[in-house]
Parts: sequence; C-alpha cells; structure tokens
Amino acid sequence: DARRAAGAALRAVSEGRDPADERKAAQSARSDVRNRVDAVLDEFLVRHVDAKNRENTARETKRFIDNELRPTWGDRHIASITRRDVIQLLDRLVDRGAPASANRVHAILRKFFNWTVERDIRDSTPVANIKAPAKTVSRDRVLSDQEIRLLWWACIDVGWPFGTLAQLLLLTGQRREEVAGICRDELSLGKADPRWEIPPSRAKNDKPHTVWLAPQAVKLIASLPTIDGSDLLLTTNGETSISGFSKGKVALDGAMRSLAIADAVERGVNDLDAVSIEPWRLHDLRRTAASGMQALGVAPHIVDATLNHRSGAIKGLARVYLRHDYADERRAALYAWAKRVVAIAGKRPKSARGTRLTR
Repeated sequence: DARRAAGAALRAVSEGRDPADERKAAQSARSDVRNRVDAVLDEFLVRHVDAKNRENTARETKRFIDNELRPTWGDRHIASITRRDVIQLLDRLVDRGAPASANRVHAILRKFFNWTVERDIRDSTPVANIKAPAKTVSRDRVLSDQEIRLLWWACIDVGWPFGTLAQLLLLTGQRREEVAGICRDELSLGKADPRWEIPPSRAKNDKPHTVWLAPQAVKLIASLPTIDGSDLLLTTNGETSISGFSKGKVALDGAMRSLAIADAVERGVNDLDAVSIEPWRLHDLRRTAASGMQALGVAPHIVDATLNHRSGAIKGLARVYLRHDYADERRAALYAWAKRVVAIAGKRPKSARGTRLTR
C-alpha cells in the first residue's frame, strides 16, 4: 500500500501536481454537502428530468427517486455508491415482489449516473454492464363481464375521486395520468357531440387527441364537485390532480370483494372465504375497453385511433399517407362501449349499499 501511494505521489509530482493539495481537495469534496446523493439528485431533476421529459414522466421519475433512492443513499457521498450498492438495491425491489419497479429504477439509475459522468461529478458509472433485473412481460389481463359489473358498483360505493377515476378509465379507455389530470377547459359538454380534448402536453405521444364522451360519461362528469374553484376535474386540494392511486386501488378491491360476497350470498354460496377476484391494475381497464370495443365489432385500427395508440393495424407507408382521423367511427365506438358497460353493470346485489346509476 505504501509503495502504491508513493508511486501515485511521484506520478503526481512528475505531472506538476501537488499530492498534498490533492488530498486536501479530496477531503473538501467529501465534506461538501453538494456532493451528497440528495443534492446531486436535486440537480439531476432540475437539469435533466424536468428539462427533457414530459410532465407525467418527470413526476413518475421523481416518485421513484423519492421512494427508492433518497431513503437508501440520500446522505451518502455520490462517489461512494458502488456497483454492489446498485445490485443490492435492485435485488431488494425484486425480492419484495416489484420486478417492474426494479426495471424502472434500473433505467433511472442508468440515466442518472451517466449524467453524473457527463457533468464530471463522477469518473464512472456503477451501473455499467448491469442488466435490467427482471424480464419485461407484456400483460394481457382483461376484466371479465362479471368483474366489470363488480367494478362499476364498487366505483359507486367508493365514490369520488377514485371511484370516478376508474369509471372514466373504463368508459374512455384513456391513460391513467391523462384521465387523472383532466381540466375543465379541456371539456366541451354542451355540444351535440360532447368531447374531451387532450392537449399535446398531456398526451403520451405528444399529439392532441379528441375523446368523444358518451352520455354515461357526460352524466358522470356533470355530477362532480368543483374544489376551491379549481379547473382540475379530479383534485382533492384544488391545486394538483389526484395521486395515491395505490390506496384508491385498495379501496376498489375491497369494495369489489364485498359486492362479490353479496352476490355469493344471493346465490346461496356457503364458502365465502373462497370468494376472490384475480389481481388487476388500473391500466388493465384500458386494455379491457380496447378488447370490449373489438368484441363489439370495432376494427383494430379504429380502436388504436380511439386510444391514441397508433402503432397497431396501420403500418409502413400506409401509416405515413393515411391521415384520416376516423372521427365518426371513434365516436360510435366509444358510445357503443359505454352503453355496453352500463348493460353489463345491470342489477347490483340487493344486500350491497349504494345507489344505482340510471342508464
């Protein structure tokens, strides 16, 4: 160790550097709070995440940073984070049953440490050659008619805002963040063909998108309260759109199971402990809406256009030259699907609470 230190010092001297000054500089850097992970993450969010990403993407990235990175490494010096630290963090996420989150954190870490190298904050990235910890599996979960029925009445029991959110997700087939962030100035409810105009700044593909609102969706929206004069449709504080989706999902799951038990009681089922519902996610409502429209005879390219997801049936040169927006077909698809949803909801269990939504 002494020989290596002496060799390093001799090389520094031969290059015109002072080893003592370098030691002092290193000690100063270690004590500088600006080199703590928390401070570097703050700068990363401002200079990279917020500057180069859409608002929704930036918000999700910040959520993972606040929930996973800061509690683990926040007080440490940025140069002290090792390859082993990264592997252990990702392994913990996988072990707690969150492989998708582990993959997301891996992607964030890769960008973050590459950025620190570009900014000369670190000499190298500890994420180099570390592969994503889990295989990405495409989900194919679609809610059955019985599950749609239970969900619809569970939404009424849970109420505003999370019950309303799930109903609008199901009726429109749009993305969670887009629905959660609906502003009243995006809505035109008084026209013969009510619609919701999603601006490019809030659309995932950065393109404006028109969603025609069926009578069932219009009635639902018109019944919602206004919080502190806010333009946001789904807000609890009047300033930001709703968050805490996981807690809202837990409430929906509980209400769905209660309704399923009530159904079972009406059918004379004795083993109520066996009543369960297959796990699902809010994003599965988008897939359920798409599958439901196709089952009604809506062509795949119309479904793609309705969901503002144009990577499906129309490809290649046809995708470049065919610019028709299928407005009438999209409107008809959403109207037919909303009517189908309410028909599926049908009659609720007599023993369950709540008020039925008029068709």
